[in-house]
Amino acid sequence: MINPLRSEAEAFRFLLASIAYFGVIVIASLAGGKWVGLSVFIVLSVAVAWWWLRARRREERAPRTEPRAHAEGERRILVIANETVGGHTLRSTILAKSLDVREEVLVVTPALNSPLKHWVSDEDGARAAAQERLNASLAMLADAGVQARGEVGDGDPLQAIEDALRTFGADEIIISTHPEGRSNWLERGVVERARERFAVPITHVVAE
Repeated sequence: MINPLRSEAEAFRFLLASIAYFGVIVIASLAGGKWVGLSVFIVLSVAVAWWWLRARRREERAPRTEPRAHAEGERRILVIANETVGGHTLRSTILAKSLDVREEVLVVTPALNSPLKHWVSDEDGARAAAQERLNASLAMLADAGVQARGEVGDGDPLQAIEDALRTFGADEIIISTHPEGRSNWLERGVVERARERFAVPITHVVAE
């Protein structure tokens, strides 16, 4: 069975929304009687269904990925990785894909955060930690002969990809994860959802 709540943050928001949803119905019923409560239930249910359908359509619609004009022999590679970007497998994949071309590599590290801190918009600590991981990753790639630039992205890897595509115009996306059983991204189906959502070739690299 596929869990529709694909992250802890989504589960936390769902819990709070459920409490508010049933709370409003109970209050309306106590204040105005069962018919008022029923009316509120119908209105809220329709509103929730409408919001959910809009969110699903927005998620399934691939963003426009219009890259800037390429210089001859140039290839733009977008790398999404949290802790695995320094791995040998990823470095080898980037080097192989940039063979005989002039590569431009952008590494995006999502700012992972706890559901509660995300809910209250406390992102500073998560972004600072992500920046440290990113700096170390770029240094390791440079040692391997891969010149790349980087940026900290949204805590949701899919949103981080979408944000990067709006400005980077990648020819290819590489998603790097831990092996199955250790990877939260694989449990959430991030790679499959990215392939469904973005009109850009995607390579999945598993860190050793």
